[in-house]
Amino acid sequence: MSTNLAFDFSVNKENSTIEVKREFAAELPLVWDAYTKSEILDQWWAPKPWKARTKTMDFREGGHWHYAMVGPEGEEHWAWVDYQRIQTQKKFTGLDAFVDAEGNLNKDLPRSTWEVTFSDKGPVTLVELHISYDDLAQLEATLQMGFKEGLAMAMEGLDELLPSLKK
Repeated sequence: MSTNLAFDFSVNKENSTIEVKREFAAELPLVWDAYTKSEILDQWWAPKPWKARTKTMDFREGGHWHYAMVGPEGEEHWAWVDYQRIQTQKKFTGLDAFVDAEGNLNKDLPRSTWEVTFSDKGPVTLVELHISYDDLAQLEATLQMGFKEGLAMAMEGLDELLPSLKK
């Protein structure tokens, strides 16, 4: 793994947004699959020692992903993504929320809209996340939950996984 891969994380409190730019040492089709196929997401979408576990996933416009973050003691934190727009191997947009095991929205926790963009840079793929919140309180609650650190750890997990996924 190259140690020169970009990782930029910035918060804009005025606009209630988070911007993340992260490079991965793999070609775009493989990185796209890592973000859009549950059998791969389950291998990296949680900071260690947590694991992601998909209950249901239908990656299409109007589809969703319902999954749990499962802790080392078996604790579960459920989430839901409603896929809004998808441009294959270019970008997708989804509405992210905390839910329960049945998919019922937890209105006390933050919701956000994610636009995930993929850029082909040859042997490297740039993934850009634009995450927007309805208000600053939701953004700050997300940051207080350790979002930056957890996301960075999960992306490191993808770094470790990608070589084993290459054909």
